[in-house]
Amino acid sequence: MTIPSAPNSSGKKPFLYVVVCACDVAGRVGKLITAAQERDWDVGVIATPQGLDFFDPETVEALTGYPVRSSWRTTGRSPLPPPDAIAVAPASFNTVNKWAAGISDTLALGVLCEAYGTYTPTAVLPYVSEAQAAHPAYRRNLKQLSGMGVLIGTYRAHRPDSGGEADSFRWEKALDLLEPKVARMR
Repeated sequence: MTIPSAPNSSGKKPFLYVVVCACDVAGRVGKLITAAQERDWDVGVIATPQGLDFFDPETVEALTGYPVRSSWRTTGRSPLPPPDAIAVAPASFNTVNKWAAGISDTLALGVLCEAYGTYTPTAVLPYVSEAQAAHPAYRRNLKQLSGMGVLIGTYRAHRPDSGGEADSFRWEKALDLLEPKVARMR
């Protein structure tokens, strides 16, 4: 069920940050961007430094109308407005574990760590191998994030070195998780 996103108090569309990690499926992030735009969101993308190598930033910038961010600003204002919600899709093993530990060594992780303190609704769609998903720290850290209010999407972990099942990655699940929470906040 799609719940239309209501404009925020300023009359503007809600703004979604999509945080993209270094995962094979990241090249299809346009699916999430397009789905969000069809549901009346504006979208900006923040990538982990390694995540930049997994999709075409120029294509994403043309699709969103905003520059892809991956590093800290040295001066000036952010080219992206503050987010009404954040979708971490796809989320790597590394990002999930660092985020839960409060490590803020990249712009993407800094945004995610700050989201907790600003009460920004955040959903995560993990994309990990079976071997990574079996690691006790990963399971513990997903539980930690859930306890912090992060909405956790499900994905069947893929066999190591298989490249995953990109066609079965449900990009829209991030929106399905976020929209009811954002609607309640408006």
